[in-house]
Amino acid sequence: MQFEVVIGLEVHAQLNTKTKIFCSCPTSFGHEPNTNVCSVCLGLPGALPVLNKETVKKSIAFGTAINAKVNKKSIFNRKNYFYPDLPKGYQISQFEIPIVEGGEIYIDFEDGSKKRIGVTRAHLEEDAGKNIHHGSVSYVDLNRAGTPLLEIVSEPDMRSSEEAVLYLKKLHAILRYLDISDANMQEGSFRCDANVSIRPKGETKLYTRAEIKNLNSFKFIQKAIDYEVERQSNAWEDGVYERDVVQETRLYDTEKNETRSMRGKEDSAEYRYFPDPDLLPVVIPDDMMSECTKIPELPDQKRDRFVSEHGIKEYDANVITSSVEMARFYEAMISAGAGAKMSVTWLTVELQGRLVNGTNIVTSPVDAIKLASLVKRIEDGTISGKAGKDVLDYLMQNSIDVDEAIEKLGLKQVSDDGAICAIIDEVIGAHGNKVVEYNAGKVQLFGFFVGQVMKQSKGSANPNKVNDLLKQKLDS
Repeated sequence: MQFEVVIGLEVHAQLNTKTKIFCSCPTSFGHEPNTNVCSVCLGLPGALPVLNKETVKKSIAFGTAINAKVNKKSIFNRKNYFYPDLPKGYQISQFEIPIVEGGEIYIDFEDGSKKRIGVTRAHLEEDAGKNIHHGSVSYVDLNRAGTPLLEIVSEPDMRSSEEAVLYLKKLHAILRYLDISDANMQEGSFRCDANVSIRPKGETKLYTRAEIKNLNSFKFIQKAIDYEVERQSNAWEDGVYERDVVQETRLYDTEKNETRSMRGKEDSAEYRYFPDPDLLPVVIPDDMMSECTKIPELPDQKRDRFVSEHGIKEYDANVITSSVEMARFYEAMISAGAGAKMSVTWLTVELQGRLVNGTNIVTSPVDAIKLASLVKRIEDGTISGKAGKDVLDYLMQNSIDVDEAIEKLGLKQVSDDGAICAIIDEVIGAHGNKVVEYNAGKVQLFGFFVGQVMKQSKGSANPNKVNDLLKQKLDS
């Protein structure tokens, strides 16, 4: 039987505020356990929460970016459940009236087509702490308890793990462009729960979904969804779908590449939501709304501008704008005077190909200004494109100026007509028989002569000059 996959994603993005959502404890990562805590995030009796205004501002910016409705009035609720890392016995979240409702994100495929993914809502909530297990002993670190999260819930509009990853990458980029979250997946600042179900092709009914919790890498998200789709498909074809596919929360084992049951999936009624009596409704004043809806240029807008202003291909523009760091790097190269199209190649192919062993565009030993200088030396004929690769290899290992590297490596091109003509005369004199063949109509020998001149010059002759001057000599 042919199945259609139905995927909806819930993303928890940690907002990059200096302090927690309801207290003044720092949100910084990597401190000693249980040191960034106070009476509020420890849930001590009588401690009262106070909303961090910055979390509201960042939520407004996000709602604006995805063309959503930003509710001028929203409410915080208590979501009741009992885990060791939840000190109050409930989580402060938003339920009936979230700060952001609706919205859309467009994903881009390699063939140039696009697809709209609907966003149901985005609401503010506090994070829980962290359980740490060592053998038969478990510890609780509450440093993360109270960290501000924006939970972003998509519509079930994705039909493959590929679409899910494309959506997550676009969402990740939007958060980074807005500078409202560092979205660091390794530190848990961007975590995804995937709701996965299948149905026979042609049906519109939604079948039982399984929720895969706390996925924190694009690679594992794709593998977990693919495994879950295969599990559900096999259960259907084996006639055990109703027995084996139940509404539940599952965990993904990265080593075994499988999902396994964690617990039954609760319905909203089981959380016994009710308005938090310690917090007033959030009412956004007009001046704050006006201020926070002024957002920076987003990935899709920047991509379209790069295509129209710089004349680069849409595919290349998509690659460059996939991260805010890459886009800034490219813009810095253009500002430094490098040509737009050649900058694309040297950034996305040459430099990116050399960023290995944990280095990235931010930690690259060759910055935008230095790479732009290299591109300009190729464009003005100082060095050839082939020599440019050798220079870049050298720059990756040595902190040195581009022109110094060129001189040190002896790769500066010879563009002097007299010097090149002397080499050409020498080559022509050494291969008189081939000159006769060329003049008799064997024009493909031109490439042979070019190769000989370049070999004689040890690659230092300007190829364009060689072509022009050689043609003049042979045709005269």
